[in-house]
Amino acid sequence: MTIRRKAIALISGGLDSMLAVKVMQKQGIEVEGVNFYTGFCVEGHTHAIRKKDKDRQKRNNALWVAEQLGIPMNIVDISEEYKQIVLNPQHGYGANLNPCLDCKIFMVEQANAMLNKARELADAKGFDFIITGEVIGQRPKSQRKETMPLIARESGADDRLLRPLCARLLPPTLPEREGWVDRDRLYAFSGRNRKPQIALAREFGLEDFAQPSGGCCFLTDEAYSRKLADLWQARGRKDYELDDIMLLKVGRHIRPARHYKVIISREEGENHFLSGYRKQFHSIKCVSHGGPLSLVDGAPSESDLLTAARIAARFSQGRDSDEVTVEIQNQLGVAKQLAVTPMGAEEINPAWYV
Repeated sequence: MTIRRKAIALISGGLDSMLAVKVMQKQGIEVEGVNFYTGFCVEGHTHAIRKKDKDRQKRNNALWVAEQLGIPMNIVDISEEYKQIVLNPQHGYGANLNPCLDCKIFMVEQANAMLNKARELADAKGFDFIITGEVIGQRPKSQRKETMPLIARESGADDRLLRPLCARLLPPTLPEREGWVDRDRLYAFSGRNRKPQIALAREFGLEDFAQPSGGCCFLTDEAYSRKLADLWQARGRKDYELDDIMLLKVGRHIRPARHYKVIISREEGENHFLSGYRKQFHSIKCVSHGGPLSLVDGAPSESDLLTAARIAARFSQGRDSDEVTVEIQNQLGVAKQLAVTPMGAEEINPAWYV
């Protein structure tokens, strides 16, 4: 009796991983998905808290892809283990603070561990190989022809790692050599042009998918990476917590001095989000005029809090007034009100903007 082979698919929620699974399903392979939560893929959360995105569909793309393809999905939290990848990437960063090559090796390594564990528990009924949606030349750091073997080797997956979308440009893997999959029905996509993938999606009848080209990792974003680097420099060490990750993507970040910075919300949705942190930071709220909620991160003095209040007033509806009344509250909920003069645009050093 023919054994139906099983594969673990790394599902990012993007078009490429969706297509990779579909290609395997077309060949009768049973696929189960895995998505690794690093803490930095928080795009859906950003859309959820911003009022301007209220009409944008909110969904976890990885779970949505699994639903569309009819496959089981495992969400695995690797945020703590992933820290060392971000802080000390063996193969360095990409254009920003994205450790893409180390990231890919780590995720395939985690999937390989799942594969091996499943084989130990279920013997022949376990997973046989791993698939990803990688395409040669699509990512300058991690998806190059010379790095593909490196990822397979260092992750421990070796030739059990199959990339259906570019497999015909690479040496045959174990699933191909053993006849589990037909190499002639795999693809030879390369480069950053997504037209072949979009055409294949139409061929498969896939009309709704996450927009290609992006990915949701905030570490690839220049502005976000700049804020993270600023955080490390201000604290004098490379480290972060989950709350740091979340706060870096919300509001304006203004640092008048190394020992403190002001986080100013940009809209109502961010106001609500930042209010959840009022027990962790000093907070500033405009009382006499409409305005943003601001948090003061660090170790501010009384003089620093006054400066922060003037900056917060600058972004309120009273920016052109002689005085704005603000309320400054500490982490214990003790509050005081005072009148401040909004800081003029010329007083804010452009270098303060993180």
